[in-house]
Amino acid sequence: MDKILVVFTGGTIGSMKTDRKIDVQSSASYELIERYMELAGSSAPQLETNQPINILSENLLPEDWNALNTLMKAHPPGSYSGVVITHGTDTLAYTAAALSYLFHDSPIPIVLIASNYPISDPRSKGVQNLDNAIRFMTDVRLPGVYVCFENAKGEVPIHLGTRIRQSAPFTHEYESSYGVPFGYMQDGHFVAAEHPVNPGLDLVRNPRISLLPDDMAFSSEVLHIRPYPGLDYSYFSFPEGAKPKAILHDLYHSATASTRMEGRDGRYSILAFIKQCKQNQIPLYISPFKEETDDLYSTSMQILDAGAIPLRGITVEAALAKLMLAYGTPSIRTHAEEWMLSSRLLFEQSRQL
Repeated sequence: MDKILVVFTGGTIGSMKTDRKIDVQSSASYELIERYMELAGSSAPQLETNQPINILSENLLPEDWNALNTLMKAHPPGSYSGVVITHGTDTLAYTAAALSYLFHDSPIPIVLIASNYPISDPRSKGVQNLDNAIRFMTDVRLPGVYVCFENAKGEVPIHLGTRIRQSAPFTHEYESSYGVPFGYMQDGHFVAAEHPVNPGLDLVRNPRISLLPDDMAFSSEVLHIRPYPGLDYSYFSFPEGAKPKAILHDLYHSATASTRMEGRDGRYSILAFIKQCKQNQIPLYISPFKEETDDLYSTSMQILDAGAIPLRGITVEAALAKLMLAYGTPSIRTHAEEWMLSSRLLFEQSRQL
């Protein structure tokens, strides 16, 4: 009989509603298991549960990923057919990316699930997501980290952990890079989404060796900046002892940000900001960025010439998690830029061919 480890972390899927207030309750997580067992009946695998944290996911910190890493080390993967991690929707994409890096060499599937509504709400898909996650793991037995989340159309996409984007406001839907998930669950079986951006199943099944050192950990000392019209970089000052270890600067969809030098001291220009970061010895990474063979706007070229470090073909969510890992791991931090640009973990890069 298959044995599955179910790790509870809180989130809406582990919450209850009182009046109009939704908050985490440990009992809700176990209600999820009870309802799943009723649904699965005699076909249910053996389940082992653990709850290292119990928070609404908007309160997540990188140190919580470190706690998950500690828990997983205490539960050897050879003892299980797979691991399910229940999670809140707000930061699911970041955790999926973080765990994809931590467990890029996992020999078993690790699947994150969530729900937009508490389990007691008739609209909740939490039990169905758990059922489909377990069916996915035991059907194709692919190693790696994935997300299983039923969408509003009743489809059940399976996303690669390094490629899923944040849930969209208002619709609460998830997408992968290029709008193409890794595959779908149909009638209890996994059907791969054949597309040039997706790795083939044989490639996914290839054994992997560990590329991370024993001292791996995540750091919260990475600043993430998003561009918008009128972003004033003069608001960012880095007094000695209070500066980030690195900055991830998001870009508009065409891989651009403002280079307009009008105003006092180029306060609206990323070029002036990059110069300021250099003076403070703070590496500035940019993402999402195009491939080297793609055409670029003049502003993108200026940003590269100024010294920004492009992270090509990788989602912002994955880029942030990877930077937090690079600058939180002492043995990587000394050559973090080289590691960020040279390491390729769990199909993080996708490209439309």
